[in-house]
Amino acid sequence: MDASKDGILSGYRRARQELDAWLGVATAEDLRRKSNGTKWTNEELLFHMVFGYMVVRALLPLVRAVSRLPRPVGKSFAAVLNAGTRPFNVVNYWGSRAASLVYDRRRMGRKLEKTIASLSMQLERETAHSLSRSMPFPDRWDPFFATLMTLNDVYAYPTLHFDFHARQLSLPPTQHMKGS
Repeated sequence: MDASKDGILSGYRRARQELDAWLGVATAEDLRRKSNGTKWTNEELLFHMVFGYMVVRALLPLVRAVSRLPRPVGKSFAAVLNAGTRPFNVVNYWGSRAASLVYDRRRMGRKLEKTIASLSMQLERETAHSLSRSMPFPDRWDPFFATLMTLNDVYAYPTLHFDFHARQLSLPPTQHMKGS
């Protein structure tokens, strides 16, 4: 993935198009079907993919704050979060299942659109200096979390997460995706 501002924004637009394409053609039966390699249904996994963008909105101020603290404080914070990986995984799983009841096929597309619009506006205002701010991360929480992540890495994260989980959907590819 191109982690430049333009590359990140392009990834956001593509993810919105892909979600809209899946939601446009998936039947209720398709969405209730189990995904490949997860315990979620396709609809729950689609919401989880949207949630990756939602969580970035919470991570951005956290990175800004922790990046100003002495590095040992950030490392300790990440270590505490890593120690809680097992409960995090349980909350992550059940939270996505429950939230998909609210942000279902009729609402998750709009939620992603609003979230990406907000992230895009914030990213456009970032400077090279602000994008280089970094903090230690709980690298056991997600395969795309590194031990140290910059603000730029955090902006790029949700599309990596989206693409990873897109391969686990048991939905047929849409015409939009066949052409890409």
